[in-house]
Amino acid sequence: MGRWQANGLMLLAAVIWGSAFVGQVQGMEGVGPLAFTGLRFLLGAAVVAPLAWLEWRRLSAGGRPPGVREWRHVGLLGALLTAGVVMQQIGLTATTVTHAGFLTALYVPLVPLIAWLVHRESPDWTVWPAALGCLAGTWLLAGGGSLATMEIGSGDAWVIASSLPWAFHVLWVGRVANRMQGAYLLACTQFLVCGVAASVLGLALEPLSWDGIRIAGGAIAYTGILSVGVAYTLQVIGQRHAPPADAAILLSSETLFAALFGAWLMGDRLGPAGLAGCATILASILLVQLHPLLTAARR
Repeated sequence: MGRWQANGLMLLAAVIWGSAFVGQVQGMEGVGPLAFTGLRFLLGAAVVAPLAWLEWRRLSAGGRPPGVREWRHVGLLGALLTAGVVMQQIGLTATTVTHAGFLTALYVPLVPLIAWLVHRESPDWTVWPAALGCLAGTWLLAGGGSLATMEIGSGDAWVIASSLPWAFHVLWVGRVANRMQGAYLLACTQFLVCGVAASVLGLALEPLSWDGIRIAGGAIAYTGILSVGVAYTLQVIGQRHAPPADAAILLSSETLFAALFGAWLMGDRLGPAGLAGCATILASILLVQLHPLLTAARR
């Protein structure tokens, strides 16, 4: 596969992820955030299951099946995924698709900061201005003005909080996948953990009916099959054949596509301060992702 073909796959994954924010909002017209999360991740696990089964057979035939330690790590990743997705989904009940798309991306500068605090891995210097830039962008999205008049709604607060488990998940998922040597097996299992956990909580805490599932069925199918199942597979295939810098730019465009689909399908509109906030967050994300890659390439 050539570089441009791989880039096309990753761009398509970013388009799907950006558009899925709309589906996540529309799906809650029939079911609650926990039930919606559980159903779509169970569906996503089913999509990836055939690839996971092939990897399991390959690892078992090679005498390298995952052990108890690896499964514990996968369980932790599933719990982090559940926390991040559920908080984001709850946030979408009280914020716009555009806000959620950009605020979710706050996990990007958090990853190297957490790696520094937890694993003592020295971050690139760009982490510090990027973190400040994300704070400034969030302030602008909240309307700017003085701290006393700054308004962060409950939905925005939930989405901002979701960036912490997302950051831990992104930090550790690559390590666990390399240890298991089975990305699809890891993906399917963590999707299954998330789907079961959110479904159980949804049955216990939310009203659920067949009519509600029918109303949300289209959104569950789109976000489960395409966003969870297909887009992840496209990302894995694309990143095998594309330079890291290409992947960083293309996958970060998810935030832009979320804003575009929010404006097109949900009628989201931002004022000058909001647009400046989105631009500041996006610039900070690209800075923290691209500078280390470009520095390594020059060396």
